Amino acid sequence: MTYDPNTPRTDAPPPQREVVQKSGNATGWWVAGIVAIVALVGMFFVFGNNGADDMDLEAARDTGRAEAMIDNAAQSAQNAASEAAESSRAAADSVAASAEAAADRTAAATQDAADSASDAVDRTGM
Repeated sequence: MTYDPNTPRTDAPPPQREVVQKSGNATGWWVAGIVAIVALVGMFFVFGNNGADDMDLEAARDTGRAEAMIDNAAQSAQNAASEAAESSRAAADSVAASAEAAADRTAAATQDAADSASDAVDRTGM
């Protein structure tokens, strides 16, 4: 194939650019700006306020202290009640043992008295 300068060109035409222009509707930007301002004001309010003042914190501390004291008192009362029950049980066992020992001594003394009376009767001949 040879080059002939008189031959018309068959190249594709260059692409054309299409420019699309939108109308100047900025409502979305206004809404986004208002939402951002409200969010910033809310953040300043939440993080700028310390949340609770010193009196609220002191009241919370006092409440916690009172609850701890009540819990300790209840635990102490429960311990005292169980110790009292154990002491009462031990005292009842001790009284029962003492009563049994006294009954054994009384029975032995009664038996000795009966034996002595029997011996006395035998010696007198009755």
